[in-house]
Amino acid sequence: MDDLCSFIGFNIGDADDEHSSSNDDYLGTKELNEGKEVQFSGAEGWGDSGGTSSLCSNFGFNPDDISEEGYLLSPHQQKDLQQMPDIDYETLDNLQFDMVPPLLQDNMNSDQLPSMVPVSESINDKPCSLPLASLELLNNYGCGFKRLNGERNFQTVDDSVATDVERKLSTEDIIRIAGKRFIQSSSESVDFHPYDSCFSRLSHEEKEDVELAESLLASAEKIAYQQFERASTLLNHCESLSSKTGTAVKRVVAYFSDALRERLHRETGRISAKVLSQRQSFDPDQAMKSPNPTSLACHAKLPFCQVSFFCEVQAIIDNSMDAKKIHIIDFAIKDGVNWSILMQALESRHNGPVELLKITAVGTTSKHLLEDVGKRLMNFAQTMNIPFSFKIVMVSNMLDLNKDLFEIDPEETIVVSSHFRLKRMLSQPDHLESVMKVIQNIKPAVMVVTEVEANHNATSFVNRFTETLFYFSAYFDCLDTCMKKDDANRMILESVYFGHGIRNIVAMEGDERKIRNVKIDVWRAFFERFGMVEKELSMSSLYQAELVAKRFACGSSCTFEMNGNCLLIGWKGTPLHSLSVWEFLDDD
Repeated sequence: MDDLCSFIGFNIGDADDEHSSSNDDYLGTKELNEGKEVQFSGAEGWGDSGGTSSLCSNFGFNPDDISEEGYLLSPHQQKDLQQMPDIDYETLDNLQFDMVPPLLQDNMNSDQLPSMVPVSESINDKPCSLPLASLELLNNYGCGFKRLNGERNFQTVDDSVATDVERKLSTEDIIRIAGKRFIQSSSESVDFHPYDSCFSRLSHEEKEDVELAESLLASAEKIAYQQFERASTLLNHCESLSSKTGTAVKRVVAYFSDALRERLHRETGRISAKVLSQRQSFDPDQAMKSPNPTSLACHAKLPFCQVSFFCEVQAIIDNSMDAKKIHIIDFAIKDGVNWSILMQALESRHNGPVELLKITAVGTTSKHLLEDVGKRLMNFAQTMNIPFSFKIVMVSNMLDLNKDLFEIDPEETIVVSSHFRLKRMLSQPDHLESVMKVIQNIKPAVMVVTEVEANHNATSFVNRFTETLFYFSAYFDCLDTCMKKDDANRMILESVYFGHGIRNIVAMEGDERKIRNVKIDVWRAFFERFGMVEKELSMSSLYQAELVAKRFACGSSCTFEMNGNCLLIGWKGTPLHSLSVWEFLDDD
């Protein structure tokens, strides 16, 4: 069984070391990082590459620097957006964000450009001398960390780590300190205790949270080593002190304890077939397809959806400036609000309106929901006086998809949109390969891909547990900041959607494990096989990402990082989503 201790126990700050041949050989992903052909005979092992280290800095734009007439959406158009039928008005109010025009970057001077920090300047460049212990936890998170916005800089591992302890630590900070202390307690040869000084200055509540998170890490270790009796005792302790209505840390521990408990029961044969059936019946992606109070709350209160929507719209505008007919092929259409934003942007573009906007929605279930979205978009297009066509391509499964199902006009500029859709096919590599070949045959002008930026598909349970713990810690911290403690929609998000995801990733293996996210470096290697080249996001896209985030009360904690040409959207420095734009090379 792999150890969990290198979670923190070695330096990953050096970008060259991170992709070194020895590390790639150890992880079995050397071919991914070299861009060679990736074999996908099965779902296991996708994403065993550690990905890139995270630095995440804000772009530093000031919305006041741009005049009102420079926005993509005028005040008049923002008012029109409220007229879209059957969509909650409050949500639309929150979607009324001004976007910069597609050619704004031509008029920017150097001091207005986003401040991007190279990965080589990462705060984790300082080597870590902590010894390896009995667990391989924290392996992608370095030996130090930094809170953005000047809060509690734990950049080093000496006595200066806690110079500003009066401010509240983030949920991820608590988990990271717990991981450090866990490694200390797991090693007999630690000569110093870098977080002792920090821990002594924490509040009573923060100390409780750190100790609770330590117990969670210890229980994961015992399950990894199949020490089930000891694991059960530790989980009893976690379950007694955690709470699904408490602090963000206590909520995280509560849901991860549930997942570890289920894994323990599965490995010891104590889970019933009825429970297994109930666990597999819920599909969170399907549940979020139609507008409902919880999905609308996500749009209204969390910055990530709107940031990615506006970035995607801007990328489409940038790559179809002269197009008279635009055909959007959407592999993951939901409520269609992003396309209403696109309509407004097209209606006001400088080179005149489009002759036709066509949207083709691809689906395998719930055709009636797609039809409802089409009706809403049709009505909205009429209010914008935009010629509009909405088509639906239904297939029993994605293996049945083929180019002939799409009504393609040679005069159209085709754009493929995949919003968290490809990840759903990672557990069925043959479906993913088939879909990509169809897209390759269609050869769109661009393909815009939004995905989860996390490695939730490692074959090693402990690595997967680690990645999942940090990812959801950041998300729970976001909910704690953006939504009230007793908000009903927050409770649903955490218990139904996040709880399902945590349980599926942590507790299940084989075909039962449906949630299999991988990072952008793995997607890059995969896309290269189909002759796809990553395009640079325009300065307008980066600028409007900052504008959208800053319109949220919690927007200052929404952070951005450029990984190559890909935009990583994160929370307090932890990447959560990636947005990238791709084009296909000519056959010649």
